[in-house]
Amino acid sequence: MAADTVSATTQDSASAKGRKLLEVRDLAVEFRTEEGDVKAVRGVNFDLRAGETLGIVGESGSGKSVTNLAMLGLIPQPPGRITAGSAMYGGYDLLRMSDRELSRIRGNRIAMIFQDPMTTLNPFLTIDEQLTEVTRKHLGLSYKDALDRAIEMLEKVGIPGATRRVFNYPHEFSGGMRQRVVIAMALSCDPEILIADEPTTALDVTIQAQILELMQQLQEEHNTAIVMITHDLGVIANMATDVLVMYAGRKVEQAKVHDLFTDPRHPYTLGLLNSIPRIDEHVGAQLTPVHGQPPDMSQPVVGCAFYPRCPYRIDKCLAVDPPLVQVDSGTLHACIRDVTQIDKPTSQVIPS
Repeated sequence: MAADTVSATTQDSASAKGRKLLEVRDLAVEFRTEEGDVKAVRGVNFDLRAGETLGIVGESGSGKSVTNLAMLGLIPQPPGRITAGSAMYGGYDLLRMSDRELSRIRGNRIAMIFQDPMTTLNPFLTIDEQLTEVTRKHLGLSYKDALDRAIEMLEKVGIPGATRRVFNYPHEFSGGMRQRVVIAMALSCDPEILIADEPTTALDVTIQAQILELMQQLQEEHNTAIVMITHDLGVIANMATDVLVMYAGRKVEQAKVHDLFTDPRHPYTLGLLNSIPRIDEHVGAQLTPVHGQPPDMSQPVVGCAFYPRCPYRIDKCLAVDPPLVQVDSGTLHACIRDVTQIDKPTSQVIPS
C-alpha cells in the first residue's frame, strides 16, 4: 500500500528539523449549493516543515478549515469536491489516495484536533474505547498497553482522576474536558503532522497555556510539524514560525511570524491587527473592527475580493485580482498598493 510507504519514508525524513514534510499546491475546493457553486478554497499554496508551526488565520468562512479537511479526505462529497491541486506527503499525493490508504495516515502520521469535540467523540462509547482504538489500530498495542497510554495522555492534558474517568462517557465531561480528550486522542500516536483547528477555544486561559505547552513539548521531542488554525493572534505570536493569512478562500499574505506583526503588508492583515484589544488604550475605547462582510463566494469575485471592505482601496483594485508578490523580507502579499506608505498599527503582541 502507498500509505505504508509514506509512513516509512516520512519517519526517516522527519529526523531533520526544517525538512519539508508537506507541499500543498494550487488547492481548490468547491461546494455545490442551490445558490451556486461556493468556491471555498481558491488556489492555496504552502509548505510545512518538520519541527515548525504554520499559523493560519482569517475570519470564519475564509477557507482555513476546509483547506486542511481536504488534505485528509474529510470533505463530504457531495456537496463538496476538490477541483484542483495537490498535497504531496512522503512522495505521494494525499488528494489522489483512496479512503483506505488515507485511513492508515489519519490519526497516525497526520492527526487533527477538531474544533467541536461533540462531533469528534462518539456519545455511545466510553472514553477508553475511543482512545484505545487509535493506538491499537495504528501502533498495534494490546488493550492493556493501549489503556495505559490513554490514561497517560489524559493526565498530560490535565484531566484529574484519569484512571477512573477514562471509563466515563463523553456526556459526563464538561465542554473543556471533552476538548482535552480530543487533544489526547490526536497526540496518542505521536504524529509527524498535527493539524489543530481552534484547539483551545473551549478552554480557560490556564488550561489553554498547558495545552499549548504540551503541543510545543511534543514538537520538541518528536520534531512534529504543526498547523495551527485560530482566530487568536496571541496564540499565533507565541506558537507559529510562519503565518498564512486567508481571505475569501485564498492566501492574501504569508510571512515569518515576527515580520507579520511588525511589518504587515496586506490591508486585511492590518485590519486584523487593528482589531486586537490594547492594554494601553484609555478606558471605554472602542475596538476597530474590519467593517463590512466577507463576499458571497457563490458569486464571481470581481477584482480584489477585499475591495468592498478595504479603507485603502483605489479604482484599480476593482479591476485587478492582485497576484501574490514577494518583498525583500520574504513576505508574500496580494495587494497592488505599496502598503509601506500606509500608517500601520504597532501590535502590542510581538513574538519573542
